[in-house]
Amino acid sequence: MIESAAEGNCADYIFLTGSAGSGKTHLLRACVSHSLALGRRAAYMPMQRLLNATADVFDGFEQQQLVCLDDVHLIAGNKNLEIALFHFFNRAKTEGTQLVFAAHAMPASMGIQLPDLVSRLEQSIRLNLDVLDESGKRHVILQRARQRGLEIDEAVLDYLFTRVSRDLHTLSELLNRLDHASLAAQRRLTIPFIKMVLNPKT
Repeated sequence: MIESAAEGNCADYIFLTGSAGSGKTHLLRACVSHSLALGRRAAYMPMQRLLNATADVFDGFEQQQLVCLDDVHLIAGNKNLEIALFHFFNRAKTEGTQLVFAAHAMPASMGIQLPDLVSRLEQSIRLNLDVLDESGKRHVILQRARQRGLEIDEAVLDYLFTRVSRDLHTLSELLNRLDHASLAAQRRLTIPFIKMVLNPKT
């Protein structure tokens, strides 16, 4: 269904729920990446970065063909953002913009104060994601690495999964750090290089 949304073949909006580590952000980013690769207009909007934004933060995004909104629960109780998202939802519906939402809970359980916004969000197809097991997390990290043009073999993955926290957020942040270090040093991601990045003084 996420793939259909990315390709513009989904008639409904999608609302993903799941706890931290269930892969919601990965799915949203993958959805946008796939859509962009097809030449479509798409945007990823993490609510964490918009909490101090003005009420016009969503203006113009209805011109995208796909918008993925992450961590929607974070705007609960923020009157300006709740109203802004409500109006954006209506404009997107009019323009035919595909929307995909992600949050820690279903719309009615997020604490959103604007009843009309809850009603709009509940019109979406609601899907609950289970927390990824280690195999699923390895797959996600491999995919993210390949999207960055990084080659990671099984030995490197084994090293990462035994040396750092196995939650997806920490692994993704580490991958980002290793990507920058690899570019700066013009080196492949080998275990000796990763050891040097993680423990620069040893």
